[in-house]
Amino acid sequence: MTEMVYGAVPERGGEPILPKWWRTLDKWSISCVLILFVIGLLLGLAASPPLAARNGFEPFHYVTRQAIFGFAALFAMLLTSMMSPTMVRRLAVLGFLAAFVALALLPVLGTDFGKGAVRWYSLGFASVQPSEFLKPGFVVAAAWMLAASQQINGPPGTVWSFALCVAIVLMLALQPDFGQACLVLFGWGVMYFVAGAPMLLLVGMAVLVVLGGTLAYSNSEHFARRIDGFLSPDVDPTTQLGYATNAIREGGLFGVGVGEGQVKWSLPDAHTDFIIAVAAEEYGLVLVLIIIALYALIVVRSLFRLMRERDTFIRLAGTGLACVFGVQAMINMGVAVRLLPAKGMTLPFVSYGGSSLIAGGIAVGMLLAFTRSRPQGEFADLLRGRRQ
Repeated sequence: MTEMVYGAVPERGGEPILPKWWRTLDKWSISCVLILFVIGLLLGLAASPPLAARNGFEPFHYVTRQAIFGFAALFAMLLTSMMSPTMVRRLAVLGFLAAFVALALLPVLGTDFGKGAVRWYSLGFASVQPSEFLKPGFVVAAAWMLAASQQINGPPGTVWSFALCVAIVLMLALQPDFGQACLVLFGWGVMYFVAGAPMLLLVGMAVLVVLGGTLAYSNSEHFARRIDGFLSPDVDPTTQLGYATNAIREGGLFGVGVGEGQVKWSLPDAHTDFIIAVAAEEYGLVLVLIIIALYALIVVRSLFRLMRERDTFIRLAGTGLACVFGVQAMINMGVAVRLLPAKGMTLPFVSYGGSSLIAGGIAVGMLLAFTRSRPQGEFADLLRGRRQ
């Protein structure tokens, strides 16, 4: 009966897992991710040796760690992409619960590493940032709730997911980590919009966000300092934004040459938050445009594939993951060119950072699992059938 209504395409019986995975996978998106990872290693070779020298490590200490974390992230991405949507949902919900508890315990057990924001757990040999793992888990869990709320006699999933979103945003704001808080709120808002949210309610939420930002500006010195620095007409050349702005200007179209950049010697976060400044200075606008195109291709292809998806949960979860991934990249690059206030956010698969790389690999693996081709026919088939 389902096949008669939905025009399902019969699945190939007895097909091995790996050939089936490769046949249904979005190969363009996974290729873009691999290219971004290689670019990240290339930029790490340029950006991290000065930091390693300042900290008394071998020149390529951070590049080696980035490669180790990166291959772990790619393994997690490939493994997750082979899972069924149901398995992804189950593991994402469990992961979200663990990350939520870890986030709640940060004020007691976490550390700030001298950066003024308690965001990490120190393990001695490495550190873990729970918010990075919480984002993909929350997106999938919230999508599950939103999809369930659309069923007949379904639970109030919209209210539950919004309550969770507010709780997470408040915990992140108290760290303070307003960048991740904005990403979580944005991810929920996108999914709610796709699920059919009333426009008046979305406008009301935007007003609340503005009021929340005003309250944060009045009560958080950390937040106010970043907003004031962003709004100032003059950029202090000795600040991170000043160094990054000058590096991008010096790079021009084709850059100053491999290894010839100077910003990596001045920026303490050249290998993480401001990696795009290193790319712009040494390789020029050309490489920056290539990086932007890679992120755009992943997001656009994922959204187009999700447009054909009939399962509400898959469509919502995939849309949330794709949009959060793309917006995080946009925020990181926007900060470097002073289009946005400083956020302390990494560039996915390019910046150094174990939590960012592995959590990003899991998130993109979930997205690839949701965008795999499934035997369901085209969504347009259903619309044509209704018109007949």
